Amino acid sequence: MKIGIEGQRLFRAKKHGMDFVALELIRNIQKLDKENEYFVFVKPDEDRCLESTDNVKIIELEGGLFPIWEQIALPKAVKSYGCDLIHCTSNTAPNFGSIPLILTLHDIFFLETFSLFTKSYSLYQRFGNTYRRFTVPPLIHKAKKVITVSESEKSRIVHFFKIDEKKVKVIYNGVSDKFHQPVSEEEKIRIKELYGLPERYIFHLGNTDPKKNTERVVEAYIRYFDMCEHKIPLVMADYPEIMVNLILTNHGRMDLKKYIYRLDYIVNNDLPAIYTMAEIFLYPSLRESFGIPLLEAMSCGTAVISSNVFAMPEVAEDAAYLIDPANPEDLAAAIQELIAHPELRQAYIEKGLIQSRKFSWQKMAMEYIEVYESIVNKST
Repeated sequence: MKIGIEGQRLFRAKKHGMDFVALELIRNIQKLDKENEYFVFVKPDEDRCLESTDNVKIIELEGGLFPIWEQIALPKAVKSYGCDLIHCTSNTAPNFGSIPLILTLHDIFFLETFSLFTKSYSLYQRFGNTYRRFTVPPLIHKAKKVITVSESEKSRIVHFFKIDEKKVKVIYNGVSDKFHQPVSEEEKIRIKELYGLPERYIFHLGNTDPKKNTERVVEAYIRYFDMCEHKIPLVMADYPEIMVNLILTNHGRMDLKKYIYRLDYIVNNDLPAIYTMAEIFLYPSLRESFGIPLLEAMSCGTAVISSNVFAMPEVAEDAAYLIDPANPEDLAAAIQELIAHPELRQAYIEKGLIQSRKFSWQKMAMEYIEVYESIVNKST
């Protein structure tokens, strides 16, 4: 059986959630499936994070801008390599072609909110979401199977497209083993110096996507700061300094600027140390289809505050302190309670370590292999 896998963004330096899911899928397929033959189609870029093996060939495929690469270059390549199946890993796929398609649809947020003219999105996010908005609906009916990452998201997909729920399968994401490994003191010192981290801190991994709720995180931190005796700094990643300044200015609290440490993109291998050294990890998203950072922080032995909506309760269960993400006062109170009560924080740490062990990339890859084989067998 010859299986094609779309991995267009895998070689880019600054990877995000969907990229890491595809990367871990391929790495585990290389280890687990010696029977089938795989062709992974990647756009050339600077981070060559995958090498070909006997069972998995990495194909660097030129093709220009993403829509052209996906709609023209990818289907031609899949056909030329004689693939029996194509798996597109990141919400979109070619709209034409006769080769059976499996589509991983991580979420449908881009269909629920039209973002082309939403200023809070970057230009890249706006046009990316608009492309998905027009590409995905026909693919739902074309695909032999739609994979999503939580029961919460599956119910939204089935309801939105009014399709048979049997067409949509849930395969949970995992968490890398490196987040389960203890971080050495030498590594902690290196990371602290590299990123200029304070001795104690609260950590938030957000970005400019409105669903990450970063503005309310800053608002909650202002409230926490005013209600606590011992001030613990906030470390924020992947959020522009100009936007932090704007939030603080709007609240008349530029005096807090020295307590907020803003980091740019964090290399994935540096995250275990940053999670481990944090007092609390904040993940109060307005909308998530899964929430890999939840599991990463839990695996590192860090207490997590997250949201009580969408997939977060499904993934975290009772191992995270869940709050209303639309209410900064709730988040501020949760931060204060966990800081003031170390025994409560320790209880969440212990539950988080257990919960995070329920998810693995190996299990995810095995479930995908079963889907590949079932689809090809039905088609032959």
